[in-house]
Amino acid sequence: MSSEHAVQEDEEADGEAAPVTSGAQSVVRALENAGVEYLFGVQGGAIMPVYDALYDSEMTHITMAHEQGAAHAADAYGIVSGEPGICMATSGPGATNLVTGLADSNMDSDPVLALTGQVPTDFVGSDAFQETDTTGVTMPITKNNYFADDADTVGDVVGEAFAMAKRGRQGPTLVDLPKDVTNAETDREPGRAKTPDTYQPPETADARDVKEAAEVLAEADRPVILAGGGVVKAEACDELRRFAIEYGIPVITTMPGIGAFPEDHELALEMAGMHGTGYANMAITTTDCMLAVGTRFDDRLTGGVDSFAPDAEVIHVEIDPAEVSKNIQADYPLLGDAKAVMEQLHDAMPAEPDADEWREQVQTWKAEYPMDYPMAEDDPVKPQFVVEAVDAATPDDTVVTTGVGQHQMWACQYWTYTEPRTWVSSHGLGAMGYGLPAAIGARLAADDDQSVVCFDGDGSFLMTCQELTVAVREQMDITVFVLNNEFIGMVRQWQDGFFDGRRMASDYNWMPKFDMLAEAFGATGFRIDEYDEVEETVQAALDVDGPSVVDVHIDPVEDVYPMVPSGGDNGLFALRGDHL
Repeated sequence: MSSEHAVQEDEEADGEAAPVTSGAQSVVRALENAGVEYLFGVQGGAIMPVYDALYDSEMTHITMAHEQGAAHAADAYGIVSGEPGICMATSGPGATNLVTGLADSNMDSDPVLALTGQVPTDFVGSDAFQETDTTGVTMPITKNNYFADDADTVGDVVGEAFAMAKRGRQGPTLVDLPKDVTNAETDREPGRAKTPDTYQPPETADARDVKEAAEVLAEADRPVILAGGGVVKAEACDELRRFAIEYGIPVITTMPGIGAFPEDHELALEMAGMHGTGYANMAITTTDCMLAVGTRFDDRLTGGVDSFAPDAEVIHVEIDPAEVSKNIQADYPLLGDAKAVMEQLHDAMPAEPDADEWREQVQTWKAEYPMDYPMAEDDPVKPQFVVEAVDAATPDDTVVTTGVGQHQMWACQYWTYTEPRTWVSSHGLGAMGYGLPAAIGARLAADDDQSVVCFDGDGSFLMTCQELTVAVREQMDITVFVLNNEFIGMVRQWQDGFFDGRRMASDYNWMPKFDMLAEAFGATGFRIDEYDEVEETVQAALDVDGPSVVDVHIDPVEDVYPMVPSGGDNGLFALRGDHL
């Protein structure tokens, strides 16, 4: 940022911009001042003045098929680009259809700005047509939200909301825009996007606290680094990699932290938690010092809190004080931005930990608990094999999006992530249907020469498959692999493991033929039934210049392992069903 509070200075345009004459034009000018390129939304009555003002803007609006898709696309855009994604909707059902996406962004601390239309201020509270208390509904699931009540200030409000979404702990913000405010006349030009002077998230940690934490880490026998999503958000991946490699400390990631450390490095233990690697969970269980960076220690990571890293002194680098000692007690809290604090720690380290035996132990666990799976040629296609085949056929910087369910876990476990901002998923909320609209947002945020692939499940894909029309209309080069087991697979796995195999409402044997559905939407469809079709079909789908969908019929009863039962001990992970 060019100053402490600025998101982006006003840019000089080619020629003089037309003067602002309405609240709606002020909204659009504020977005332009913030450097916004893309917006995702669905038109409607109360938001129509803002859309009319967009008519003359150079920003590109992507009309989505459903407002939930707009929110997920904006969320993924924010993850991949690092800049807030923008979603727009009208009042009432338009706004409420954003709720799932905003709740997802809030849980995962993703930068998103939502703009919603609202009935005229004189009608607010009268149960007018398509009226909803949008700020009230979304207050618990946004970082900040605003009700705009003045055409002279509405542009500055939008700029502040944009800046708030990005600065400090990132998250979604929302501005509710009554129609009379956006229609009203004003000549007030909004300034640059900035946060209030009173908003002062911590930057660097207290130097004495850093020195004490560094000394503890240097004296550890069994140190680990736990890299959370905050490492990626803070652009701290280079600092974390340098620190880990220089001081020889094994690195575990949370699911949102995937890509923060290259998984092909010998110090990488990959993801921990419910479906994490056996070696990551063993390291967490036996470490004596954990440097946790940018993580909120959610239950899918920790399992039972009492059994999580029971022998460890915990150093917690975190920008949000509310997350410190909320779930896991921090012995050495370091409040600040992850990038800055990792630099402080690097400078403060008195020595490399004497951890040769520990690193050898970690490699032993890798050999004892490899991420493999049984496979016979006459078995149905294993989903893990498909994920590995797509990984092998694509460049290292390919962006992967997913829905939620078993396919999401296989995409975590069997793809090798080496770069940040290449893993895009719904973590905390676990929103099925996220994958396809996320691929649309990711496609626009990614570099032109980056590939974008989506792994989805049949149940998850069916929830938002209408967004395929958007990919076709915009000729977006994305490839969707539907790992189709005709079950809502994770539910079926839990029913088999914990409910005596009583498969209530999890059998999805009424699924359409997704390859034919893709063709009906105007995309290119493929189908895989046998192993000998995988390599050729994967390559053919990736070669399509535009959207393609591969309906991959996988083993219907394949389960995700390792697995730690909910609330269980990470060190007692199951490797197959009879271990549960």
